[in-house]
Amino acid sequence: MKKITPLVLSSILLLGTVACDNNAKTSSNAPDSTEQAGKVVTDKTVQTDKKDATSQVRRDQLNADIRAREQRNLTQGGGTDRASTDLASEVRSKLEANIPTGQLTVAAKDGAIVVGGTVQTQEQLNKIDPLAKQIKGVKSVKVLAKVAPAVPTQQR
Repeated sequence: MKKITPLVLSSILLLGTVACDNNAKTSSNAPDSTEQAGKVVTDKTVQTDKKDATSQVRRDQLNADIRAREQRNLTQGGGTDRASTDLASEVRSKLEANIPTGQLTVAAKDGAIVVGGTVQTQEQLNKIDPLAKQIKGVKSVKVLAKVAPAVPTQQR
């Protein structure tokens, strides 16, 4: 029993560490890390993601997520020093609600936000920085995302 306990505990800690390393993504097609530029998507994928992101249920989920995080922050003193996972998730929700066709990944550390992936237009790319800075606790934003218009499905 004494030999199994350390093994079980170390396995749990390793699993927790790996689970905490997940970046927030605006869609399932977004890249896994902010260093990746993301794939060029088809117009069909864009329409599917846009339909999901603009549905009333999804907008309600995003708004509820943002409100819940704001409430939790206020009950904890309302300071600008917030957990990196909370910041990444809240920024992701904000971007997903306002750039529904983006394939974005958000990472946060000590108030510094890094956004990677692809968007369809330069206008969407320009929205990332100001939208992210609307979230309380965001100190800086580095946008690594690129503009990559969708390719028509038959050209793939």
